[in-house]
Amino acid sequence: MLVLGVETSCDETAVALVRDRHVLSSVVATQTDVHARFGGVVPELASRRHLEMIVPVAGEALARAGVRSRDIDAVAVAQGPGLVGALLVGLCFAKSVAYVLERPLIGVSHLEAHVFSIFAEATPPFPFAALLVSGGHTNLYRVEGFGSMRLLGQTRDDAAGEAFDKVAKLLGLGYPGGPLIERYAHEGRPGALELPRAWLGPESFDFSFSGLKTAVSLHLRRHPEASPADVARAFQEAVVDVLVGKAVRAAVAVGERRLVVAGGVAANGRLRDALAAACGRENVELFVPSIELCTDNGAMVALAGLFRLERGERAGLDLDAYSRTRAKWHPPGGKLPTSRKFRDYAPGGDKP
Repeated sequence: MLVLGVETSCDETAVALVRDRHVLSSVVATQTDVHARFGGVVPELASRRHLEMIVPVAGEALARAGVRSRDIDAVAVAQGPGLVGALLVGLCFAKSVAYVLERPLIGVSHLEAHVFSIFAEATPPFPFAALLVSGGHTNLYRVEGFGSMRLLGQTRDDAAGEAFDKVAKLLGLGYPGGPLIERYAHEGRPGALELPRAWLGPESFDFSFSGLKTAVSLHLRRHPEASPADVARAFQEAVVDVLVGKAVRAAVAVGERRLVVAGGVAANGRLRDALAAACGRENVELFVPSIELCTDNGAMVALAGLFRLERGERAGLDLDAYSRTRAKWHPPGGKLPTSRKFRDYAPGGDKP
Protein backbone atom coordinates (compact mmCIF):
# COMPACT_ATOMS: atom_id res chain seq x y z
CA MET A 1 0.00 0.00 0.00
CA LEU A 2 1.33 3.43 -0.98
CA VAL A 3 0.54 6.04 1.68
CA LEU A 4 0.99 9.79 1.38
CA GLY A 5 1.95 11.34 4.75
CA VAL A 6 1.40 15.03 5.52
CA GLU A 7 2.91 16.77 8.56
CA THR A 8 2.36 20.47 9.39
CA SER A 9 2.00 20.47 13.17
CA CYS A 10 4.56 23.20 13.85
CA ASP A 11 7.20 24.80 11.64
CA GLU A 12 8.10 22.07 9.14
CA THR A 13 6.09 21.49 6.00
CA ALA A 14 6.67 17.80 5.37
CA VAL A 15 5.30 15.29 2.86
CA ALA A 16 6.44 11.71 2.32
CA LEU A 17 5.48 8.59 0.43
CA VAL A 18 5.76 5.22 2.15
CA ARG A 19 5.05 1.83 0.62
CA ASP A 20 4.76 -1.08 3.06
CA ARG A 21 7.08 0.56 5.65
CA HIS A 22 9.64 1.49 2.98
CA VAL A 23 10.18 5.23 2.68
CA LEU A 24 10.21 6.14 -1.01
CA SER A 25 10.63 9.88 -0.43
CA SER A 26 10.54 12.37 2.42
CA VAL A 27 10.66 16.12 1.76
CA VAL A 28 10.83 18.68 4.56
CA ALA A 29 10.73 22.46 4.17
CA THR A 30 11.95 24.13 7.35
CA GLN A 31 11.03 27.61 8.55
CA THR A 32 14.12 28.49 10.56
CA ASP A 33 14.68 31.63 8.50
CA VAL A 34 11.14 32.82 9.29
CA HIS A 35 11.26 32.38 13.05
CA ALA A 36 14.96 32.82 13.96
CA ARG A 37 14.74 36.56 14.61
CA PHE A 38 11.90 35.98 17.09
CA GLY A 39 13.72 33.25 19.02
CA GLY A 40 10.79 30.85 18.60
CA VAL A 41 7.89 29.83 16.38
CA VAL A 42 5.30 32.50 15.57
CA PRO A 43 2.06 30.55 14.88
CA GLU A 44 0.58 32.95 12.33
CA LEU A 45 3.80 33.09 10.32
CA ALA A 46 4.10 29.30 10.47
CA SER A 47 0.60 28.86 9.03
CA ARG A 48 1.28 31.28 6.20
CA ARG A 49 4.51 29.54 5.24
CA HIS A 50 2.75 26.16 5.24
CA LEU A 51 0.23 27.59 2.77
CA GLU A 52 3.07 28.66 0.49
CA MET A 53 5.01 25.41 0.69
CA ILE A 54 2.56 22.51 0.95
CA VAL A 55 1.89 22.09 -2.78
CA PRO A 56 5.52 22.38 -4.00
CA VAL A 57 6.71 20.08 -1.19
CA ALA A 58 4.11 17.46 -2.14
CA GLY A 59 5.09 17.76 -5.81
CA GLU A 60 8.74 17.21 -4.96
CA ALA A 61 7.87 14.17 -2.82
CA LEU A 62 5.99 12.61 -5.72
CA ALA A 63 8.86 13.33 -8.10
CA ARG A 64 11.50 11.87 -5.80
CA ALA A 65 9.41 8.73 -5.24
CA GLY A 66 8.87 8.32 -8.97
CA VAL A 67 5.12 7.87 -8.60
CA ARG A 68 2.02 9.69 -9.82
CA SER A 69 -0.73 11.04 -7.64
CA ARG A 70 -3.18 8.41 -8.89
CA ASP A 71 -0.80 5.71 -7.57
CA ILE A 72 -1.52 6.80 -3.99
CA ASP A 73 -3.65 4.26 -2.08
CA ALA A 74 -4.34 6.33 1.07
CA VAL A 75 -3.64 9.71 2.65
CA ALA A 76 -2.47 10.12 6.26
CA VAL A 77 -2.26 13.50 7.98
CA ALA A 78 -1.15 14.72 11.41
CA GLN A 79 -4.21 16.15 13.14
CA GLY A 80 -2.58 17.07 16.46
CA PRO A 81 -1.33 17.97 18.90
CA GLY A 82 0.28 21.11 17.54
CA LEU A 83 -0.45 24.62 16.34
CA VAL A 84 -4.05 24.49 15.17
CA GLY A 85 -3.58 26.98 12.33
CA ALA A 86 -0.61 25.05 11.02
CA LEU A 87 -2.39 21.70 11.37
CA LEU A 88 -5.41 22.98 9.44
CA VAL A 89 -3.24 23.68 6.39
CA GLY A 90 -2.12 20.06 6.27
CA LEU A 91 -5.62 18.78 7.00
CA CYS A 92 -7.18 20.82 4.20
CA PHE A 93 -4.54 19.67 1.75
CA ALA A 94 -4.85 16.00 2.76
CA LYS A 95 -8.65 16.11 2.59
CA SER A 96 -8.50 17.63 -0.87
CA VAL A 97 -6.15 14.93 -2.15
CA ALA A 98 -8.24 12.15 -0.61
CA TYR A 99 -11.46 13.60 -2.01
CA VAL A 100 -10.18 14.16 -5.54
CA LEU A 101 -8.48 10.75 -5.76
CA GLU A 102 -11.31 9.01 -3.88
CA ARG A 103 -8.83 7.46 -1.47
CA PRO A 104 -9.12 6.64 2.27
CA LEU A 105 -8.16 9.41 4.71
CA ILE A 106 -6.68 8.72 8.13
CA GLY A 107 -5.91 11.13 10.97
CA VAL A 108 -2.72 10.49 12.91
CA SER A 109 -1.46 11.66 16.28
CA HIS A 110 1.78 13.59 15.92
CA LEU A 111 3.05 11.94 19.12
CA GLU A 112 2.19 8.43 18.01
CA ALA A 113 3.84 9.10 14.66
CA HIS A 114 7.11 10.05 16.37
CA VAL A 115 7.14 6.88 18.46
CA PHE A 116 6.31 4.57 15.54
CA SER A 117 8.83 6.21 13.19
CA ILE A 118 11.29 3.57 14.39
CA PHE A 119 9.38 0.95 12.38
CA ALA A 120 10.82 2.39 9.16
CA GLU A 121 14.20 1.02 10.25
CA ALA A 122 13.61 -1.62 12.95
CA THR A 123 10.88 -3.77 14.49
CA PRO A 124 11.03 -3.61 18.29
CA PRO A 125 8.74 -6.26 19.82
CA PHE A 126 5.85 -5.07 21.98
CA PRO A 127 5.70 -4.01 24.73
CA PHE A 128 8.45 -1.44 25.03
CA ALA A 129 9.09 1.81 26.84
CA ALA A 130 9.24 4.94 24.70
CA LEU A 131 10.73 8.35 25.42
CA LEU A 132 9.30 11.06 23.21
CA VAL A 133 11.44 14.16 23.60
CA SER A 134 10.88 17.19 21.39
CA GLY A 135 10.31 20.92 21.38
CA GLY A 136 6.75 20.57 22.62
CA HIS A 137 6.69 17.27 24.49
CA THR A 138 8.72 15.19 26.91
CA ASN A 139 6.73 12.03 27.60
CA LEU A 140 7.39 8.46 28.71
CA TYR A 141 5.11 5.66 27.51
CA ARG A 142 4.58 1.95 27.84
CA VAL A 143 3.75 0.99 24.25
CA GLU A 144 1.65 -2.16 24.11
CA GLY A 145 0.83 -2.15 20.39
CA PHE A 146 -0.09 0.08 17.48
CA GLY A 147 -2.56 2.61 18.82
CA SER A 148 -1.98 1.56 22.44
CA MET A 149 0.37 3.85 24.35
CA ARG A 150 0.09 4.13 28.12
CA LEU A 151 1.49 7.40 29.45
CA LEU A 152 3.87 6.84 32.36
CA GLY A 153 5.05 10.41 32.84
CA GLN A 154 5.42 13.79 31.19
CA THR A 155 6.91 17.21 31.73
CA ARG A 156 5.15 19.34 34.31
CA ASP A 157 6.31 22.55 32.63
CA ASP A 158 8.78 23.10 29.78
CA ALA A 159 9.53 20.34 27.29
CA ALA A 160 13.21 19.51 26.90
CA GLY A 161 13.41 21.01 23.41
CA GLU A 162 11.70 24.17 24.61
CA ALA A 163 14.26 24.44 27.41
CA PHE A 164 17.08 24.12 24.87
CA ASP A 165 15.59 27.00 22.86
CA LYS A 166 15.12 29.23 25.91
CA VAL A 167 18.60 28.64 27.29
CA ALA A 168 20.12 29.27 23.86
CA LYS A 169 18.26 32.58 23.83
CA LEU A 170 19.60 33.44 27.31
CA LEU A 171 23.11 32.73 26.03
CA GLY A 172 22.55 34.80 22.89
CA LEU A 173 23.24 31.82 20.63
CA GLY A 174 20.21 32.05 18.36
CA TYR A 175 17.45 29.71 17.17
CA PRO A 176 16.85 26.77 17.04
CA GLY A 177 18.57 26.14 20.33
CA GLY A 178 19.16 22.39 20.26
CA PRO A 179 21.90 22.21 17.61
CA LEU A 180 23.52 25.41 18.89
CA ILE A 181 23.66 24.24 22.51
CA GLU A 182 25.14 20.93 21.38
CA ARG A 183 27.76 22.69 19.27
CA TYR A 184 28.84 25.04 22.07
CA ALA A 185 28.78 22.23 24.66
CA HIS A 186 31.59 20.48 22.78
CA GLU A 187 33.85 23.42 23.70
CA GLY A 188 32.74 23.62 27.35
CA ARG A 189 34.90 22.49 30.24
CA PRO A 190 33.73 19.41 32.17
CA GLY A 191 32.71 20.32 35.72
CA ALA A 192 33.09 24.07 35.21
CA LEU A 193 29.50 24.57 36.39
CA GLU A 194 27.08 22.32 38.26
CA LEU A 195 23.37 22.79 37.55
CA PRO A 196 20.43 21.15 39.36
CA ARG A 197 18.55 18.03 38.22
CA ALA A 198 14.81 17.79 38.92
CA TRP A 199 14.25 14.10 39.71
CA LEU A 200 10.83 14.75 41.34
CA GLY A 201 11.10 11.80 43.70
CA PRO A 202 12.61 8.32 43.42
CA GLU A 203 9.60 6.75 41.67
CA SER A 204 8.39 9.61 39.48
CA PHE A 205 8.51 9.36 35.70
CA ASP A 206 7.58 13.04 35.31
CA PHE A 207 9.99 15.73 34.15
CA SER A 208 10.57 19.39 34.98
CA PHE A 209 12.99 21.73 33.22
CA SER A 210 11.75 25.18 34.24
CA GLY A 211 13.92 25.20 37.38
CA LEU A 212 16.98 24.31 35.35
CA LYS A 213 16.25 27.17 32.96
CA THR A 214 15.88 29.53 35.94
CA ALA A 215 19.18 28.30 37.39
CA VAL A 216 20.91 29.18 34.11
CA SER A 217 19.29 32.62 34.08
CA LEU A 218 20.37 33.33 37.68
CA HIS A 219 23.93 32.15 37.01
CA LEU A 220 24.23 34.44 34.01
CA ARG A 221 22.96 37.41 36.04
CA ARG A 222 25.48 36.76 38.79
CA HIS A 223 28.31 35.88 36.41
CA PRO A 224 27.86 37.88 33.20
CA GLU A 225 31.41 36.90 32.23
CA ALA A 226 30.50 33.19 32.25
CA SER A 227 31.61 31.18 29.25
CA PRO A 228 28.62 30.31 27.01
CA ALA A 229 30.34 27.03 26.19
CA ASP A 230 30.68 26.08 29.87
CA VAL A 231 27.04 26.93 30.55
CA ALA A 232 25.86 25.08 27.45
CA ARG A 233 27.78 21.97 28.49
CA ALA A 234 26.46 22.06 32.06
CA PHE A 235 22.89 22.60 30.86
CA GLN A 236 23.05 19.82 28.30
CA GLU A 237 24.51 17.39 30.84
CA ALA A 238 21.72 18.19 33.32
CA VAL A 239 19.00 17.55 30.72
CA VAL A 240 20.66 14.38 29.43
CA ASP A 241 21.16 12.95 32.92
CA VAL A 242 17.45 13.21 33.75
CA LEU A 243 16.21 12.01 30.36
CA VAL A 244 18.49 8.99 30.37
CA GLY A 245 17.93 8.11 34.02
CA LYS A 246 14.14 8.12 33.80
CA ALA A 247 13.94 6.51 30.36
CA VAL A 248 16.18 3.56 31.28
CA ARG A 249 14.31 3.09 34.57
CA ALA A 250 11.04 3.06 32.63
CA ALA A 251 12.40 0.40 30.26
CA VAL A 252 13.25 -1.79 33.25
CA ALA A 253 9.89 -1.06 34.89
CA VAL A 254 7.78 -2.18 31.91
CA GLY A 255 9.45 -5.57 32.24
CA GLU A 256 10.82 -6.19 28.76
CA ARG A 257 13.93 -3.98 28.85
CA ARG A 258 13.32 -2.39 25.46
CA LEU A 259 13.47 1.36 24.90
CA VAL A 260 12.52 3.46 21.88
CA VAL A 261 13.61 7.11 21.88
CA ALA A 262 12.08 9.51 19.35
CA GLY A 263 11.46 13.20 18.69
CA GLY A 264 13.62 16.12 17.64
CA VAL A 265 15.80 16.14 20.77
CA ALA A 266 16.66 12.49 20.08
CA ALA A 267 18.93 13.86 17.34
CA ASN A 268 21.23 15.24 20.05
CA GLY A 269 24.53 13.39 19.87
CA ARG A 270 25.30 13.59 23.58
CA LEU A 271 21.88 12.16 24.43
CA ARG A 272 22.31 9.30 21.96
CA ASP A 273 25.75 8.43 23.36
CA ALA A 274 24.54 8.57 26.99
CA LEU A 275 21.52 6.41 26.19
CA ALA A 276 23.68 3.80 24.48
CA ALA A 277 26.05 3.66 27.44
CA ALA A 278 23.30 3.47 30.08
CA CYS A 279 21.31 0.87 28.16
CA GLY A 280 24.45 -1.21 27.77
CA ARG A 281 25.04 -1.15 31.54
CA GLU A 282 21.43 -2.05 32.35
CA ASN A 283 20.99 -4.69 29.60
CA VAL A 284 18.28 -2.63 27.87
CA GLU A 285 17.82 -2.93 24.11
CA LEU A 286 17.85 0.57 22.61
CA PHE A 287 16.09 1.70 19.42
CA VAL A 288 16.67 5.23 18.11
CA PRO A 289 15.60 6.36 14.60
CA SER A 290 18.04 7.99 12.22
CA ILE A 291 18.33 11.73 12.66
CA GLU A 292 16.14 12.37 9.59
CA LEU A 293 13.29 10.49 11.27
CA CYS A 294 13.74 12.20 14.65
CA THR A 295 12.72 15.67 13.51
CA ASP A 296 9.20 16.31 12.18
CA ASN A 297 8.66 14.54 8.87
CA GLY A 298 5.92 13.11 6.70
CA ALA A 299 7.31 9.56 6.71
CA MET A 300 6.43 9.04 10.36
CA VAL A 301 2.87 10.20 9.66
CA ALA A 302 2.56 7.86 6.69
CA LEU A 303 3.83 4.94 8.80
CA ALA A 304 1.42 5.60 11.66
CA GLY A 305 -1.36 6.01 9.11
CA LEU A 306 -0.44 2.69 7.49
CA PHE A 307 -0.73 0.87 10.82
CA ARG A 308 -4.15 2.42 11.47
CA LEU A 309 -5.33 1.61 7.96
CA GLU A 310 -4.28 -2.02 8.41
CA ARG A 311 -6.57 -2.11 11.46
CA GLY A 312 -9.46 -0.90 9.34
CA GLU A 313 -9.58 2.69 10.54
CA ARG A 314 -10.82 5.48 8.28
CA ALA A 315 -11.60 9.16 8.82
CA GLY A 316 -14.28 11.33 7.28
CA LEU A 317 -13.88 14.73 5.65
CA ASP A 318 -15.02 16.24 8.97
CA LEU A 319 -11.64 15.28 10.49
CA ASP A 320 -10.52 18.15 12.70
CA ALA A 321 -7.32 19.42 14.29
CA TYR A 322 -6.59 19.52 18.01
CA SER A 323 -3.94 21.37 19.97
CA ARG A 324 -3.54 19.04 22.94
CA THR A 325 -4.09 15.39 23.81
CA ARG A 326 -6.95 13.94 25.77
CA ALA A 327 -6.02 11.24 28.28
CA LYS A 328 -7.86 8.71 30.40
CA TRP A 329 -6.51 8.39 33.93
CA HIS A 330 -5.79 5.06 35.62
CA PRO A 331 -2.72 3.29 36.99
CA PRO A 332 -0.77 0.59 35.17
CA GLY A 333 -0.80 -2.70 37.03
CA GLY A 334 -3.20 -1.32 39.62
CA LYS A 335 -0.44 0.49 41.56
CA LEU A 336 0.56 4.13 41.55
CA PRO A 337 4.27 4.76 42.21
CA THR A 338 3.55 8.46 42.88
CA SER A 339 0.62 10.59 43.94
CA ARG A 340 0.07 11.55 40.32
CA LYS A 341 -2.17 9.20 38.39
CA PHE A 342 -0.87 7.60 35.23
CA ARG A 343 -2.64 7.94 31.93
CA ASP A 344 -3.63 6.02 28.85
CA TYR A 345 -2.87 7.87 25.67
CA ALA A 346 -5.82 8.82 23.44
CA PRO A 347 -5.62 11.35 20.60
CA GLY A 348 -7.93 14.31 20.34
CA GLY A 349 -9.47 16.93 22.62
CA ASP A 350 -8.07 18.56 25.74
CA LYS A 351 -6.51 17.28 28.91
CA PRO A 352 -9.11 16.60 31.62
